[in-house]
Amino acid sequence: MRVQARARRNEVVTEPERGFRVRVTAAPEGGAANRAVIALLADALGVAASRIELVRGVASRDKLFRVRR
Repeated sequence: MRVQARARRNEVVTEPERGFRVRVTAAPEGGAANRAVIALLADALGVAASRIELVRGVASRDKLFRVRR
């Protein structure tokens, strides 16, 4: 999944060639963008944010998340 920080609005967009693109308004400083992505994904998937874990890509635009049971 590709993440775009400092976007105009928070949204999850489906891209046929890459899967998902997540746009968040938060800046990528101090982990704020990662926390915003987790909150947005939790809302979109209807799960608690504590169930979503960032597996790979802490400092990268390409990220891998895991949703725990």
